[in-house]
Amino acid sequence: MSEHVAELNKKNFGEFIAKGKVVVDFWAEWCPPCRMLMPVFEEVAKKLKGKASFGKVNIEDGAEIAESFGVMGVPTLIFFKDGREVSRNSGFIEQEELVDLIKETLSFK
Repeated sequence: MSEHVAELNKKNFGEFIAKGKVVVDFWAEWCPPCRMLMPVFEEVAKKLKGKASFGKVNIEDGAEIAESFGVMGVPTLIFFKDGREVSRNSGFIEQEELVDLIKETLSFK
């Protein structure tokens, strides 16, 4: 992925979301809105570095993770606090909207 966004799989997912504020993007290579969201997600991860952690799950490789969270469509963003899901958003979202949603959902400025 990148220095700001971790690639998540069944080996590292649980540990990654266990502590702190985390945003996970469930995506697929064949999904046009997912590809549109990629640079937005990357930029937001860079902008909010140190305030939240960001990861991506490719549903083709991580189907069991997606199923366990009931992800029915992509892209789906799930917001976690200390391992607990607190909110989610499905579909493409603009950068400013995503920053505001993360700040509101994960309670920071």
